[in-house]
Amino acid sequence: MNIPSELKYTQEHEWVRRDESLLTIGITDYAQTELGDIVNVEFPEEGEHFKKDEAFGAVESVKASSEVFMPVSGKVVEINEPLLDSPEIINEDPYEEGWMIRVEPDDPSELDSLMDAAAYERYVKEESE
Repeated sequence: MNIPSELKYTQEHEWVRRDESLLTIGITDYAQTELGDIVNVEFPEEGEHFKKDEAFGAVESVKASSEVFMPVSGKVVEINEPLLDSPEIINEDPYEEGWMIRVEPDDPSELDSLMDAAAYERYVKEESE
């Protein structure tokens, strides 16, 4: 299981990367493995605003459909459009090419409430026991 140390994580298996003033968000390697082959992605509109923990989209696989939640409050400024035609990119590269949205956060300090890589790894191990 791949858990990059520079990212922050949620209990719903989203990851967050800070890129200057924007945050890039996607689902973790663990989440895509559990879902199986991803066949569809639902995105919000660019410009839409979401509160922390609010569902912003969904990922559908051959096994199940799962909502994806905002790790922080903010405005969606970009969606990863290639995923609309090739959602399997999330399975192949969840942390780079498989990112889902970019967000302008309302309050970057909300990142402090997220798990670091070590805490997320412990969380996943506990959850799968």
